[in-house]
Amino acid sequence: MPVSDPMSERQLQAVAELLAGNFPVATELGEIFASAGYELALVGGTIRDVFLDRRSPDLDLATDATPPRVQELVAGWADQVWTIGIDFGTVGLRKRSQTLEITTYRSDSYDRTSRKPVVAYGQSLEADLGRRDFTVNAMAARLPGYQLVDPFGGLADIRRQVLRTPGAPEVSFADDPLRILRAARFAAQLGFTVTAEVAEAMTALAGLLAPPRVSAERIQGELTKLMLSPLRGGPVAGIALLVDTAVADQILPEVPRMRLEADEHFRHKDVYQHSLTVLDQAIGLEPRYDLSQDLVLRLAALLHDIGKPRTRSWLPDGRVAFHHHEVIGARMARKRLAELRYGKDVVADVSRLIELHLRFHGYGDGEWTDSAVRRYVTDAGPLLTRLHALTRADCTTRNKAKAQRLERAYDDLEQRIAELAEQEELDSIRPDLNGYEMMQILGIKQGPLVGQAWNYMRDLRLEYGPLGHDRAVQELLRWAKSVGIEPPEVGPAE
Repeated sequence: MPVSDPMSERQLQAVAELLAGNFPVATELGEIFASAGYELALVGGTIRDVFLDRRSPDLDLATDATPPRVQELVAGWADQVWTIGIDFGTVGLRKRSQTLEITTYRSDSYDRTSRKPVVAYGQSLEADLGRRDFTVNAMAARLPGYQLVDPFGGLADIRRQVLRTPGAPEVSFADDPLRILRAARFAAQLGFTVTAEVAEAMTALAGLLAPPRVSAERIQGELTKLMLSPLRGGPVAGIALLVDTAVADQILPEVPRMRLEADEHFRHKDVYQHSLTVLDQAIGLEPRYDLSQDLVLRLAALLHDIGKPRTRSWLPDGRVAFHHHEVIGARMARKRLAELRYGKDVVADVSRLIELHLRFHGYGDGEWTDSAVRRYVTDAGPLLTRLHALTRADCTTRNKAKAQRLERAYDDLEQRIAELAEQEELDSIRPDLNGYEMMQILGIKQGPLVGQAWNYMRDLRLEYGPLGHDRAVQELLRWAKSVGIEPPEVGPAE
C-alpha cells in the first residue's frame, strides 16, 4: 500500500508548529502525561482537519494509560470529567471552552454477528491507528512535542484526496460494516473519492448492513451526516457512491430504482439523474430562503420522484406518464424514513413536501385566483419556504425559454403571496369569528358541529378574504340553516 515519502526535519518541524498552534490545551495535557511517564497523542479527525484547514470542535486523544489512571491524571486540571464511555476505554473532559476525549490504546476484536467490538487495550499507538477506518483518520501527533505519526500514508492520501483503509478493506468492512457508509459520508463531507479497492469491497459487503448487524439508527446517523455535508455537491457525490456500489439497495432502495430506462419510444428524463440535480439545486437555493444545511429540504429533493417507477404508464402517443406519483411517493417516503428511525416531524415534513411539490404546475400563466393562492400557502403551512426552494429546484429542463418562463411564473406567485400576506396576515389565516363566538351565535356546545362551522368559515375566508364581523355572522347563520341548526333569536352578548 502506498505511504507518504519520509519528511525532512524541516518539514516535520513545520508540521509540529502548525499543530501546536491549533491546540494549546493539548500541549498542557501532554506535559502532564509525559511527566507521569505515559504516552498521549492527538489522533484521527483532529489531525486530518488541520491539514484540510478545518477546525475540529472536539479533540480526540489516545494514550497507553488505563481509564482509571487517566482519571487520576486529569483530576485537578480538568474543569469537568465524565465517564459515559469508560466501558470503551474513553474518558471525557472539558478544559476552559475545549472538549476532549481520551481513549486508551485499543486492539479490538469483532464478533461478526454484531457490530459491537470486544474491547481490549492495546500496547502501541501504531497498532491503535491500524484499527481505524481510513488512512486519513489514522494519523497522530505525539504530545507534547507534536511529532507526526503517519504509518499508513494518511497525509499523502489527503493530498491525493482519496479514501483508503489502513489494511485490506474487506477485513475492515467485515469487522465493522458501518464503515461502508462512512466511506460515502466522508466522500460527501471531504470531497474525496474512494479507491477502486474500497469501492469493490463496499459492493461485495453491502449486504452486511442488513439488520441486526447494523441498527437502523446508526444507518440513519451516517445518512444524515452525508446529506448535511456543507460542501456543494457533497451530498450528491455521497448518494451517487452509495448507488454505484449497490449500498443504496440495502438502505435506500427507492433511489436506485429511479434509474428508469429512457429509449426512443418512451422518452422521459432519467429520473435518478434528475433527482440528483434537484438535490444539488435545492442546496444551492438554501441561502436564498434563509435555510442552512436543511435536512428536510434535502431529503425531499432526493426523494420527491420516488413514486415514478410505481406509477409509470405509457400513453397512446408514445409518451410516458406518472399519474399521482407525488401521492404515492409521499407514502413511500413516509414508510422508508420511519424505517430509518427519523423523527416524526422529519417524516411528516418530508412526505408533505413530496405530496405538494407538483402543486405549482397548476399555476400556469398566473391565472390562479386569490383563493387558490391562499390555499397554496395554507396547505404548505410552515413548510412554505422549503416548498419554494423545492419547486424551483425541480426545474431541470435544458430548454432555456421554458426554464425562464417557469422562473418568471414562480416569481409572480411569490410576489402575489407576499402581497396577500401583507394585506391579510396570510401566515395565520383564521375565520372572522372564533370558536366561542360561533357557539354563542348558534347556541351550541363544544363538539363536532363547532369544528364543522369553523372549517366552513375558514373556507369562506380563504375564498373571499376578510369578511368583516357582520357578514361573517350572516354567512354562519346561512350555513347553520343549511345543516338544520336552529340558532337562538338573540345573538352573542355585547
